[in-house]
Amino acid sequence: MKENENISGMFVRFTNIINSLQSLNKCYTNSEMVRKILRCQPKSWMPKVTAIEEAKDLNTLPFGELLGSLMTHEMTIKNHEDDEEQDKKKKKVSAFKSSTPDSSEEDSDDEMALITTRFKKY
Repeated sequence: MKENENISGMFVRFTNIINSLQSLNKCYTNSEMVRKILRCQPKSWMPKVTAIEEAKDLNTLPFGELLGSLMTHEMTIKNHEDDEEQDKKKKKVSAFKSSTPDSSEEDSDDEMALITTRFKKY
């Protein structure tokens, strides 16, 4: 599977290769094709590949069912990434400090009072 390639694109390429090999009298069983597809998945998909290998019998797993399972996983990953992007956009909030002449005078008065009380303590 190529980087940034989706599952359906990879399956189309794989099917074209398998069909070309069949025309050259090289045939693969369903089990061999399923195993080849699982082996070609990127490392980020290894948890899903392991789950399929352990939960299903690869000797009897239909090729179409494998395709459906991988496409479902791909859609779940994409939805999760979209949700994360939306969360990041929501968190981007700009806050500006407003200052008025009155508030700066009050701040300086408060600071002066604090300095005076500390000086009196010494």
